[in-house]
Amino acid sequence: VIAKISPNFNTINEAAMAAKEGGADAVSLINTLTAAAFDIETFKPRVKNIIAGLSGPAIKPVAVLKIYQLAKEKILPVIGMGGVSAWEDAIEFLIAGASAVGVGTSNFIDPLSGEKIINGITDFLNRKNIPSVKNLIGAAL
Repeated sequence: VIAKISPNFNTINEAAMAAKEGGADAVSLINTLTAAAFDIETFKPRVKNIIAGLSGPAIKPVAVLKIYQLAKEKILPVIGMGGVSAWEDAIEFLIAGASAVGVGTSNFIDPLSGEKIINGITDFLNRKNIPSVKNLIGAAL
């Protein structure tokens, strides 16, 4: 069971503890950030219910911070997501403490992005003589 924790609150540690107590095996961070946009010509919201979710590369720095903060607590394994569009992003999530990385919005831009990210990670490990991706997990903690 994987519980997805929202970045829109400052209670990620408490949410992770509740997820653990509820039987979760891991948590995933982050979901979209709450956002809104307005048309400057019509003064109307660009999304009918005003509130929307911001995703993609713009949210990556927030995701890295939230992953790092929660991974330090060692409550549950963290699956990092939010703005991963290249292998470098995935490496950054891993060293921040993610045990695994999810790819979302990038798949809409390039359906082969997941494969490219895996190949990039493999090349990076070989170039740095790192025996396993496990050696990257939490390297910044």
